[in-house]
Amino acid sequence: MSKGDEGYGEWEELVGAALLGTERRRGGGPAGSPQTLLDAAAVHAVRRRAGLRPAAAGPLPQPAPRDPRPVPPEAAGRRLAQLLAGRTAAGGAGGRRGAAPDLTELLPQWLAAAGRYGYRAPAALVPALLDAARARTDLRPQALALAGTRGLWLARLNPDWRFALRGGAGGAGDLPEATDAAGVERLWQEGLFAERVALLGVVRAHEASAATRLLATTWATERAEDRLMFLDSLRVGLSQGDEAFLEEALGDRSRNVRATAAELLSALPRSALAGRMAERALACVGPEGVTPPAECDAGMLRDGVVKRPPAGRGERAWWLGQIVEAAPLSCWRERFGGLGPAEIVALPPAEGEGWEGWTEELHAAWCRAAVRQRDAAWSRALLGPPSASPAAGPGTASLAERAKLLETLPDAERAQWVAEFIRAHGLSEAFQLLGVCVVPWAGALGRAVVDALDMAREAGSYPWSFSGVMGLAERCLDPAEAGRLEALTAATAEPQDAAPGAAAYWAEAFQRLVATLRLRAAMLSELAPAA
Repeated sequence: MSKGDEGYGEWEELVGAALLGTERRRGGGPAGSPQTLLDAAAVHAVRRRAGLRPAAAGPLPQPAPRDPRPVPPEAAGRRLAQLLAGRTAAGGAGGRRGAAPDLTELLPQWLAAAGRYGYRAPAALVPALLDAARARTDLRPQALALAGTRGLWLARLNPDWRFALRGGAGGAGDLPEATDAAGVERLWQEGLFAERVALLGVVRAHEASAATRLLATTWATERAEDRLMFLDSLRVGLSQGDEAFLEEALGDRSRNVRATAAELLSALPRSALAGRMAERALACVGPEGVTPPAECDAGMLRDGVVKRPPAGRGERAWWLGQIVEAAPLSCWRERFGGLGPAEIVALPPAEGEGWEGWTEELHAAWCRAAVRQRDAAWSRALLGPPSASPAAGPGTASLAERAKLLETLPDAERAQWVAEFIRAHGLSEAFQLLGVCVVPWAGALGRAVVDALDMAREAGSYPWSFSGVMGLAERCLDPAEAGRLEALTAATAEPQDAAPGAAAYWAEAFQRLVATLRLRAAMLSELAPAA
């Protein structure tokens, strides 16, 4: 309230009386008890509010674009609301999870299944969906895809959801046809980053070379982080036709962009970069042994070799590893006299002193090359038989690296390999390997996991040592396994040397597993479109 406002003087009197006290106030103005003063202030405040003139209304936002996709069935929508709320039974004493399913861990599966059916999110749940995606980055691609055009529309109105505007293709909304040259050009020049990434994917699916031509039109003016993400999107559908663009990117001013371009080129066995790396690798490695490069020259630097090694690594070993992993694996057969991958991997260090000390470095580089080039034959050779100890394997003892090798194998072969690994070594070392198996775990893999959990229960230890695998099993086991697991939900007599109370804890863990599997089956049933 300013001095010129009507009633300003009366308000000043009220403030003065409040500050001095009603009994000390001299002269005219409000008098009486504090209650009288408060009543007068309340009346005056109501009078002020009633007399305020409303501010001019701002322009209304444009309506959200129409999303033509159907909403999920009503039961599935209710389930999504429940999962977004994360409601679950409270944990038991001592922080135990209890036997109730963890609903928040089932949300990714619901989103994935809804995406396969081509649904959009119910309008009322889009804000909660965006909040969930803000809190969990792993949910963002599927959550933004489900939120669709309405999600992008809301993200422009709420700063908390601005991440959606720089997301992937999921929230991009309506896109022009790849053949609509004017529409493609307009959106590419004016669209949000998410829309441009999605557009690049649409154009690439229609004509791969058109995508790189489109990208080249603005490449020089894009921000470094955007260039990196655009380049990373070329992994999908990578082909020899991308070579010219990627060769140009080797001279980019951003080190990360250069490194990514070199990595993509090395995944193309017939690229010029792959040929240059093969020439370097063949000069360093052969039947006679290993001679690492003596220096990192300008050509190596341009082709993506990083000069400075990490702490604890020697320079020459570091350069050798980068060269070998970027060389096409097909170059080694001739160099080793026609031997196949398994025979080559088995050679060192028995073939001579030239291999001394280099076997581990060389095998690790071949592992990275097999993963990068998606070469199943080399992956099999480097994995070795699943019954062999990881420490004695031909490739690498790292379970993380072995998991990456497994990803290059066909789904069924991968599941069979991991099932045999579990039967030979149990679950304690299988967590990372299970994480790359296709869901749901069925057949031999599902049986191996259930049998191994049963054996762990019979051993009498607490189930907490297997909490990671148990959590994976809740999300990944085939729901059809619930019947086989039912018999394990009852508490059994504890072996004499068992940990106190272990049987009851295992029964609770299996109860939760069975309940989660049945809930997953219900979720999938609810999402199925009506016949």
